[in-house]
Amino acid sequence: MTNFADSLWGYADSAARRPALRCGEDLWTYGRLREGIAGFAGALREQGLGPGQRAILIAPTVPEFAVAYYGMLTAGVAVVAMNPMATTREIEYVLDDAECSLLVAWHESAAASGAVASERGVPFWRLCSGGSGVPEGSPVSSPHAGDGEDTAVILYTSGTTGNPKGAELTHANLYACGNAFSEAFEISANDVFATALPLFHVFGGSVIMGTALMNGAVVELLPRFEAAQALRTISAGGVTVFFGVPTMMNALLHEEFDDPDFSSLRFCSTGGAPLPEEVLRAFQERFGVPLLEGYALTETTGAGTFSGLHRPRKVGFAGVPLPGVEVRVVGPEGGEVLSGEIGEVLLRGPMLMKGYYGNPEATEKTIRDGWLYSGDLGSQDADGDLRIVDRKKDMVIRGGYNVYPLEVEQVLYMHPDVVEAAVVGVADEHFGEEIAVAVVVRPGSELDAGTLYGWLRERLSAYKVPRLFQFADELPKGTTGKILKRQLSLENLVDGRTARVRADG
Repeated sequence: MTNFADSLWGYADSAARRPALRCGEDLWTYGRLREGIAGFAGALREQGLGPGQRAILIAPTVPEFAVAYYGMLTAGVAVVAMNPMATTREIEYVLDDAECSLLVAWHESAAASGAVASERGVPFWRLCSGGSGVPEGSPVSSPHAGDGEDTAVILYTSGTTGNPKGAELTHANLYACGNAFSEAFEISANDVFATALPLFHVFGGSVIMGTALMNGAVVELLPRFEAAQALRTISAGGVTVFFGVPTMMNALLHEEFDDPDFSSLRFCSTGGAPLPEEVLRAFQERFGVPLLEGYALTETTGAGTFSGLHRPRKVGFAGVPLPGVEVRVVGPEGGEVLSGEIGEVLLRGPMLMKGYYGNPEATEKTIRDGWLYSGDLGSQDADGDLRIVDRKKDMVIRGGYNVYPLEVEQVLYMHPDVVEAAVVGVADEHFGEEIAVAVVVRPGSELDAGTLYGWLRERLSAYKVPRLFQFADELPKGTTGKILKRQLSLENLVDGRTARVRADG
């Protein structure tokens, strides 16, 4: 099979009445899903779009996203998936950079897309419930038979440094990702995945939706994450795997729920950001199922390392390489470091992207000799388990000492009153950088900067202890639930040492 849509079409042939997607009361069988996909692909072809072209898809976590996504793949058109919250400027940038020939957007978030399409003279389709809003076309009879190395999806990186770059993922990359997770997680047609993660993200689209539908499994879609609703969905029965990011798992942990029934769950899975140790321990204790943690990038199609189903789970580690994936940790000169030593994490395997679209310089800088240089700092132990220390660019250098925010955050989450925490470096005339932390505490807590500063001093080396504190009702998050440190508004920071002195009288 060369087109990633082939496996889904196969299940529609053999089990058309099998449930594929559920979203509230809306059920899509494999037969209904393929019918929508075939019609969407036919509409693309009648509009003159086909292999070698690209189209922007902007939609939330709803079944219609899958219709458009697989419809584009079926027609041989590369999917350029974007956030429904994207602004006109962001859409314009991606439209130009990826040289897109069509804009498709969910009706509730179509204003910005429609404005861009009108200004640029690009065809625009408004995607509505049931797939309406798409021009009619004769349904295609089968997916386009191209090459496995054809571009299937282009996902733009966050662009924290410079302009966002479009990672080109091929049909072969999508298969490699799905095969790796199918083997590692022992996925079958009997599984029911549940998630509120955005499908336009590599974790939601490639890992969750892609793996489930290539195995004939069911995906329970939650358009918005609400802890209470997620628990109701799981407790209603049938869900075997729940996927989320650490902030979601933390929210589930703190949500009160009467008489929960999690007997159908095989495990829960998280990625996208490091998982605090205390959250892992408390989650597994409360829900009675393994919480598996992984590490990957958009550039690796969401496949990298993961905790194993049948091996000891090591707190603070992101598991071992998935089937087909190789991992190395190297020092500044490019040589492998010893076990336990920190270096840059490199990955290689069939899930590695083709490159950044239209950006050979960035591609050559990121992929060298077949290895992807992640920009993440980590270490491997003697068993090959990977521990992510932090991003290179997030490391704080305080008075000549390297401080990894993740390590400090892990300790902060050990405090019973801390619900969320984000550690960053701020400019300091004396030390170069000082350590600041923004925290959200549980309702009713009287925790203050001085008390928290003193508590941290008992658990961290002196140079790692944050001096500056800010308490907030919530921290800024992206659509995946990941805390956005660069959007923190660190104003009126409290000096924990001064507060401690005042508290002591």
